[in-house]
Amino acid sequence: MEEIMSEIINESTKKETVILFQGDSITDGKRLRGKENEWDLNHQMGHGYAFIVNALLGSRHPERNLKFINRGISGNRVADLYGRWKEDTLNLHPDVLSILVGINDCGSTIYEDAGSDPDRFEKIYQLLIDEAKEQNPDLLLVLCEPFLLPVGERKEHFKEWNDLMKPLQEKTRLLAERNKTIFVPLQGKFNQLWEIREPDYWVWDGVHPTVCGHQILANEWMKIVCPNLGLDLY
Repeated sequence: MEEIMSEIINESTKKETVILFQGDSITDGKRLRGKENEWDLNHQMGHGYAFIVNALLGSRHPERNLKFINRGISGNRVADLYGRWKEDTLNLHPDVLSILVGINDCGSTIYEDAGSDPDRFEKIYQLLIDEAKEQNPDLLLVLCEPFLLPVGERKEHFKEWNDLMKPLQEKTRLLAERNKTIFVPLQGKFNQLWEIREPDYWVWDGVHPTVCGHQILANEWMKIVCPNLGLDLY
């Protein structure tokens, strides 16, 4: 029994591996914010794909001392991420940094003419990457492809939305290639799922995944990222 307890203590005192999720409302998942809510551990990760990844990997690999943090904020564009990059990313010293951003750059362009055009999107995104890698050269960086489905309001104006989204998807892929980061493609996967069920089964308004959609997103993330961390799912 003493040997077993000693092993448990040794495992629990290993250096944490901090896995940080950054992005917009898709990542946010209505998580609780603020120091006054830090005690409520059940609601720190929101109710989306970040929560699912935390639940599955944390329960499957308790010996790895994985610490999951969600800093997605609803409505954020790539420029908004840069505005809070030091406080919400660099100060947290992640070992793994996952970013999913882009849909609000499309929406802000359509509604307010305040989104980033593809070149500006790329430049700001590159600044995020540069600052994160400068702080931690060993950082495992994960860039997730933004996605869009023709549902609801987006269906009525899908061409306008899609014409804005496609260049941002391409910029995200190119940034991943240039910086030798992990890239998680998502648009193609959601397109394939139409053959099984209608789009709003997976993404209820064209932007925000349903419960099933978040599970798909988490599956795709783990399928690509976990081998790079030496983690298995089963």
